[in-house]
Amino acid sequence: MHKQILVAIATIGFVTAVVGQTQAPLPGTGSSAPNTSSSALNNLDSKLDVHIGGGPATPVGTTSNFAGLNGNVQVGAGYKFNRHSSIVGEFFWQGLPPNRKAIVQILQAGVTPNLQLHTSSNVYAMTAEYMYRREGTRFGYYGIGGGGWYDRYSQLKNYTIAPGTVCTSYWDWWGFQCATGLVPTDNVLATKGVNSIGVNVGGGLTIRLGDSGLKVYIESRYHYAPSNRLSTQMVPVTFGFRW
Repeated sequence: MHKQILVAIATIGFVTAVVGQTQAPLPGTGSSAPNTSSSALNNLDSKLDVHIGGGPATPVGTTSNFAGLNGNVQVGAGYKFNRHSSIVGEFFWQGLPPNRKAIVQILQAGVTPNLQLHTSSNVYAMTAEYMYRREGTRFGYYGIGGGGWYDRYSQLKNYTIAPGTVCTSYWDWWGFQCATGLVPTDNVLATKGVNSIGVNVGGGLTIRLGDSGLKVYIESRYHYAPSNRLSTQMVPVTFGFRW
């Protein structure tokens, strides 16, 4: 996970550097315009759109049957077409730790922990987003939506399963291949990676810090990535910085 986040941040940094070298005033705001506006308003003419943030995130829908509250991280950079519209590329991560219900289900079904039962589940996404904003001198708001590639990776290890255990959706979440309708008992490591095209939509509020181009934002978004049996659905709430 850490390697993927570092790669994403490095990519965003490269894009930021490249776009920053090509910044130019938007049409109708030439360099000869009087220098009477504040630096905050001048920043609106920048073609660079960058953000980074994190916060709490909760699974919803069928995903909430298996996972509980955790955190999220998002980082992105893109291009402003004008003062209202942008296209942004974004990396997103959310943890999906198993909730009590999911653990109880597998323990009641006959799982015996070996030393220490280990479970983990995470979602990674690379998406393209359209953003529409309205901003005043201090406060602003925006809507955002898009889609891209989502990967949910779950792992269960250090366990022994009783022979004859019937396979249910809880076992599918952890990556068991139940070809006969029974949970296989010949390993101590189960993993499942679910890759699919997903979508997201949401909105947020911004507050400009002083006369700079830096803004604090709070945002909520709904993410949905379908799969054959268990879709991934979640709602992260993100706090961070935009500029």
